[in-house]
Amino acid sequence: MQITSEIIGERFPAHLENIPPVVSRIGLDLHVCDITDQENKLWLKSLIWPEHQDRVKLFEKAAQLFIENPVKLIEGDGVSLLPEIVKQTPEEGAVCIFHTHVANQMPEALKHKLMDIIKTLGAKRDVFHLYNNMWDRKLHLDSYLNGREEHHTIGESDGHGRWFEWGLH
Repeated sequence: MQITSEIIGERFPAHLENIPPVVSRIGLDLHVCDITDQENKLWLKSLIWPEHQDRVKLFEKAAQLFIENPVKLIEGDGVSLLPEIVKQTPEEGAVCIFHTHVANQMPEALKHKLMDIIKTLGAKRDVFHLYNNMWDRKLHLDSYLNGREEHHTIGESDGHGRWFEWGLH
């Protein structure tokens, strides 16, 4: 997803004049499945329902993009690791936390712990939190800029990522 400066200026966050540069990309997961390894890639592909050929095509495109634009992958509890990972990132950059269906599998207490950690980080750093399938299927963007907290519902999304319905006008 790309957020243009026009959208940011009109909808969220209103006081953000420039999109911060991406200075690092880090993936946190309990069990890293590196798709640069062909066996792992095939295993992930096998999890897509056979009748969902459109999802297979999307997976292939996403896998290729991942290979062309590598991400540092760290294995472990992402919620617990998050504060330490953020400490290691350059302070001049905003922290962007993105997740989708994984939050649906978290116990309620862990979801609240994640939100508390993000809010605490946002008190000290600029933070964007983009997520769905945490409380509902809607796509949400929470931002913490200069200590100012904003919450936006961006739209609806398919549970398998096949479609997205933009809710901002």
